[in-house]
Formats: sequence, structure tokens, C-alpha cells
Amino acid sequence: MADFLFKQLAFARSQTLKEIEEIDEEASLIVPKGFNNNIKWNLGHIYLVQERFGFYFTGDGMKMPDAFNGWFGRGTKPADWQEEPPKIDELRKMLEQQPERIEQQAGPKLPYPLAEPFTTSKGLSMNSVEELLTYSLFHEGLHSETIKSMKRVL
Repeated sequence: MADFLFKQLAFARSQTLKEIEEIDEEASLIVPKGFNNNIKWNLGHIYLVQERFGFYFTGDGMKMPDAFNGWFGRGTKPADWQEEPPKIDELRKMLEQQPERIEQQAGPKLPYPLAEPFTTSKGLSMNSVEELLTYSLFHEGLHSETIKSMKRVL
């Protein structure tokens, strides 16, 4: 099961990265009409959630700037940014490297139960790292589709 999960995580990430191949810094910052956030926010949010699911709940250190949650956490938006977030190329690199780091560090911890269940804003409760990472496939897919929709508007 673990091999299949990590193949899916790598596949989902490759699709997200494919969507942003032609996106430059300027385009990543545009908030299209009808959207709350921009492409950069969606990318940072994907990264943040994966870090939390892959590392935070296992007690491992997350690899991101301290301000990341303020830029890309749930309920945040670019209009509220007080400092400049990472450049699009830096986010790309972080996103490219993340799936392998998760596989190496979180892989052995997949079946371990969480100290306490994590419940999403929609009410789904998860009890292990494996459940968190499986849910993250859905989460990344939602944000990848949002990016695709934004690109059509841009």
C-alpha cells in the first residue's frame, strides 16, 4: 500500500507542477475575478498542508519559513500579506523536493496512530499519517484544479 500511496503523491505533484510550467512571478500574483487567492497562494497552501500531514503530526520538523502559515494557511489571502512570500521559482523547487522527503521520512511512520485524531473543516476525521497523506491527494487535486481554472481566466 505504501508504494502505491507514494506513487500517487508523486503523480499528483507532477500534475500540479505541470500546470505551472509557464507561470511566471507576475502571473502567479494575480487574483482573478471570482477568486479569493492567486496561483502562488494555492501552491504555498498545497506545500503547507503536505508538510503538516507528512511531518508535523509525526513530531518531525517541517521545512519552511516561519511566516509560511501566515501567507498560506487556511483563511489567509494575498491581500493580507505583510511580508513578501517566496518567489514562484522557490515554491516550485520546494514542491518538487517535497514528495521524496515525505516518502523517506514519513514512510516508516504511515501506520502509526496520531496522538489525537485530526478533523478537517468538512468533518472528516483521520487517525494516522497514512490517512492524512491519502486525504492530501484529494486536497492537492482541488487546488490543482483551482490553478487550472485561474489559468483559463488569466
